[in-house]
Amino acid sequence: MINSYQDLEVWKKAMELVMDIYKITQTFPKEELYGLTNQLRRASVSVPANIAEGWGRGITKNH
Repeated sequence: MINSYQDLEVWKKAMELVMDIYKITQTFPKEELYGLTNQLRRASVSVPANIAEGWGRGITKNH
């Protein structure tokens, strides 16, 4: 049963993506810290955040 956005497979996969991106970007050159590294990290974090936000909007509309 799905009681929360955290129960959604897509959210779980998105969190795996975040972890993978953080691991990969740790190997990037330090001069990329505020460029590509930061952009990739922010983009990956936005995926599960948007899923959670959408879940909250769906719950609010149904009640």
